Amino acid sequence: MSAQLQQEFVNHYGKQATNTYFSPGRVNLIGEHIDYNGGLVMPCAITFGTYLLVAPNNEGVFRFKSINFDEQAEVSLQADHKKEGEVWYNYPVGVINYFQQAGKELQGLDMLYYGDIPIGSGLSSSASIEVVTAFALNDLFNAGYSRLDLVKLSQSVENKFIGVSCGIMDQFAVAFGEENKALKLDCNSLDYEAVDSNLGNYVLAIINTNKPRKLAESKYNERVHECQTALKALQQQLNIKYLCDIDTETFNKCKGLIEDATVLKRAQHVVEENDRVKLAAEALNDNNLAEFGRLMYASHDSLRDLYEVSGKELDTVVEYAKTNPNVAGARMTGAGFGGCAIALVKNTAFAQFSQEVTAYYTDKIGYAPSIYSSLIGDGVGTLNEVVKS
Repeated sequence: MSAQLQQEFVNHYGKQATNTYFSPGRVNLIGEHIDYNGGLVMPCAITFGTYLLVAPNNEGVFRFKSINFDEQAEVSLQADHKKEGEVWYNYPVGVINYFQQAGKELQGLDMLYYGDIPIGSGLSSSASIEVVTAFALNDLFNAGYSRLDLVKLSQSVENKFIGVSCGIMDQFAVAFGEENKALKLDCNSLDYEAVDSNLGNYVLAIINTNKPRKLAESKYNERVHECQTALKALQQQLNIKYLCDIDTETFNKCKGLIEDATVLKRAQHVVEENDRVKLAAEALNDNNLAEFGRLMYASHDSLRDLYEVSGKELDTVVEYAKTNPNVAGARMTGAGFGGCAIALVKNTAFAQFSQEVTAYYTDKIGYAPSIYSSLIGDGVGTLNEVVKS
């Protein structure tokens, strides 16, 4: 991959790249729709991601090219940087803008991006681009930012420059991921634990439903509001700041405070899912993939029945997975209404799983999913740090 990308850089810019960086995508193994409720999530970095090759120029400009997209740009160091429509290079321009507003001294760069994350799949291609750009600038210009600073910076770019109100989980997983580790992350305090997640003879199957997630944003905002309504009801008796400040036992004692049946279901999912993350960490620490798989299925059932953010496409994948003895567990991952499901599949059975789930899904839905195999990988770094020989 490195030699191919170097040749692409030469083809584009007529010179060799001086530095190469890689930032992964991510999946959330368990703990869905928890980040805005002050609870625990468990993402991991995957082995797909974004490659960035750079070389300095003496012209005081940043040049952006991508192997994945036709759009390219040249931006002056002195320019007042603003978002331009819906083009991919808004993400690195936003990062550069942040560095300059913070008074960091930058010089011109020729930059070539290549990503093997499926676009629009919910595997955090945008966070991957942001973090690899921030890491590269920090490295090249000795900006002095910590890894956590880069996470917060990248989230700020997404929120303020791009205009997407995401939580911090995606950027955090992309930056702090560790090989064979899941990150049990407290979205409120940003404390985290790297949980041993040796998949043994299993691989992480990522099943992209190939359904556009058109409903996700409006329904996401609706769910946030429903959770806030539940929280206010519980605060009549409980001194809590977030729904995830209580466990299932406490919730069951106080749930009568929530009068709306739909709001009650939303809160039940959040509290029980937060408890599932704690149990999932214990299962992984004990190398008990069977129990972890059971919790994955329970998470999906809750997202389908209580939180109602799944859909026919995601349910069909999980429905098939439950019939396959080579699958330890499966669930939707991400905001829902399309995007991806994940499954733990025996590596010797992955090819058969791919064929069978494709046939089952195509018969039910009318078009095929895309299936990928990944291990749990490292976070952002220079290429020789993250590509194992």
